[in-house]
Amino acid sequence: MHDLHPRTGHITGLLLPLADRHLILPNVAVAELIDYQSSAFDMDTPPWFLGWVSWRERQIPLLSFESACGQKTVIGERARIVVLNALGGRPELRFIALLVQGIPRSYKLDTQLSYVDVPLCGLEQAAVQVGEHVAKVPDLLALEELVVASGLAKN
Repeated sequence: MHDLHPRTGHITGLLLPLADRHLILPNVAVAELIDYQSSAFDMDTPPWFLGWVSWRERQIPLLSFESACGQKTVIGERARIVVLNALGGRPELRFIALLVQGIPRSYKLDTQLSYVDVPLCGLEQAAVQVGEHVAKVPDLLALEELVVASGLAKN
């Protein structure tokens, strides 16, 4: 009998550079990396909502994770947009877009992640050591909930 599920395995993670932190996501959460596009938004939307971006003939809400955690939104010269697969299974919210500052890097992660004890914002589940970076694990379902609760999900 071979053990098909060894206790230590590897997953591929993407390290997303933000203005003030790094996020780590499993590869499968990311649909595509696209160039930054400025988008129109109303002044009465939440500060973390940066407008709608066009992607594959869809309009997707663009979010600032930093702003959702109470920090300032920065749009740097290396800004890009990561399109994430929504995990909540809601028909009205299939994708969300996240502002990042540069090209995400791929990392092989041990499934036994090494956790770091640092302060987290409400949308972060944990902090882990990834290479030389401390990266935050975002709560993607909570992020989707934020979008839906704000009435920004649409078919």
